[in-house]
Amino acid sequence: MSEISELLKQIKNLHIQTKDLVESIESGAYNSKFRGGGIEFSEVREYMPGDDVKRIDWNVSARHNNLFVKEFVEENELNVYLILDLSASNNFGFMKTKLELSFEVAVSLMSLALKNNDKIGLGIFTDSLEKFIPSKKGKKQVIRILKQLIEHEPKSKETDIMKSLSTLKNKLKRKSVIYIISDFISDSYEKPLKFLKLHHKVILINISDMREREIPEIGYAYLEDAETGEQVLVNTSNKKFQTQYTEYMDQKIKTNQKNMNRIGIDMINLSNEESFDITINRYFRNKWKMRNWWSLDSLMHYFFFYLFRY
Repeated sequence: MSEISELLKQIKNLHIQTKDLVESIESGAYNSKFRGGGIEFSEVREYMPGDDVKRIDWNVSARHNNLFVKEFVEENELNVYLILDLSASNNFGFMKTKLELSFEVAVSLMSLALKNNDKIGLGIFTDSLEKFIPSKKGKKQVIRILKQLIEHEPKSKETDIMKSLSTLKNKLKRKSVIYIISDFISDSYEKPLKFLKLHHKVILINISDMREREIPEIGYAYLEDAETGEQVLVNTSNKKFQTQYTEYMDQKIKTNQKNMNRIGIDMINLSNEESFDITINRYFRNKWKMRNWWSLDSLMHYFFFYLFRY
């Protein structure tokens, strides 16, 4: 019983920590970024009295010798998945760990999805996809996901994004909005992202810590890879080393961003240097402006087309 009480306390604390952040993220921009019109095919079920005969699937009905109708759902009902990296490198952090920041981002996006009556699902990965919860609506689903995030013990310290995403793509049955939250230290993950992008809206949230780009001057020290345990002795007070290290880390971020731009995947770079709701708001607002600019541009195009046609 005490374990349940402690879990509920942790869930409540997470909610309190992210409540103001959720309120500050603009729901209108979030909605306009993802939602469209129309309907989408969902499933086939048995005919019931009162069903529209136009929805009868005659092929399925003939095979089963019974009447079946097609079910549709509104396309603007989002299917949202939060895919979190729980590998050991995310335990690093100066003011707060990257894992803590990842949790705050995930809980805020989940609360936003709940507020907009969207379905929510979860994936947890390290060097494999360790946990997958299919998307559902409602507060019970949110509590289930929060419980899993708090209680999950990673089976591996290492990261393999390519392998994890390759497994994920086989589990997603419907078009979804996928937030992948990671520090993206793993290499060679463009191929599964390209495949996911064909069927889903994919957004990468790159979590970093300011100390990863600037090592404090403390003389000779061992730097350890959190995932492999490999150590290397360096002189942190050496100016040349300091400069080369900062340039390397900055270049890595720029290269990741460039590669994602090339394949058409959005990447949001977050660190504990500024409140993440500011960065996420900026992303949604910019996308909203681009979408509305495109609509205005299209209207002007057709206006001039018809103006000069006649």
